[in-house]
Amino acid sequence: MVDQSAVGRSFAPVHAVVEPGRLRFFFDTIGEANPVYRDPAAAKAAGYAAVPVPPTYLFCLEMMDAENPFAFLEELGIDLARVLHGEQSFAYHAPVVVGDALTFASTVTGVAEKKGGALTIVDVATKVTNQDGAHVADATRAIVVRN
Repeated sequence: MVDQSAVGRSFAPVHAVVEPGRLRFFFDTIGEANPVYRDPAAAKAAGYAAVPVPPTYLFCLEMMDAENPFAFLEELGIDLARVLHGEQSFAYHAPVVVGDALTFASTVTGVAEKKGGALTIVDVATKVTNQDGAHVADATRAIVVRN
């Protein structure tokens, strides 16, 4: 079981490039038809340097490009079969667009027991920087572990 000793633990960073083909596949999957997300000219007219990513794409990109997307669970001794994806949020500090090379750096920020110890909530914060070292986003997620 994960305890307070996990707070502050960081994991190997994940490096990913925002590729247009994969992004189009994501848009097709979610049914996104907004021209800003589909047409580079529309994106530029809207003030973006290139086609932007939608808010939740960062989570997908981090998972897709991680050598082992569940390594942090293994490092914490958490059985994937006992995990539920809880809450997730994103705070963007700058646009993320096609062509950006991103680094995702994740750290455990909290561990709490709920339901008399039946559940453990593990909070993870991820700082996202681009190829220029600019801090472009923060993602937070709560992982629910059934004990």
